[in-house]
Amino acid sequence: MTQKQAHNHASQEITLNVFGEPIVPCSFDPLTGFFRDGCCKTDAQDKGSHLVCAVVTDEFLQFSLQRGNDLITPRPEWAFPGLVSGDQWCLCLNRWREALKANCAPLIQLESTHINALEYVDLETLKQYAVKDALI
Repeated sequence: MTQKQAHNHASQEITLNVFGEPIVPCSFDPLTGFFRDGCCKTDAQDKGSHLVCAVVTDEFLQFSLQRGNDLITPRPEWAFPGLVSGDQWCLCLNRWREALKANCAPLIQLESTHINALEYVDLETLKQYAVKDALI
């Protein structure tokens, strides 16, 4: 199987959220996800584990910038518009955990957060950061 075929196969499988239900898209504007399909899906190619559907804040964006990951500046060559407070984005799990420890973790959409996040963060902690008007 070629890398492209493996990518297509992975994107066609049913992906589950932290509730064990089919994942709900995180954002199409801006278009997010490791596969840029709007969902926080992952596979072995995703070294950053983009699992958490976060609603970014200015505080988090500055935190990420200080850590060397500029999510603010548009990068047209990567079709990346740059994020502003209120945008939803599939974050790397470890960056969200770092922000959690630094007391600046953004809220998350649980129905759009990949089930693999539970390997590193328990559901009760995730629920504490859930967007209150979530779909579930």
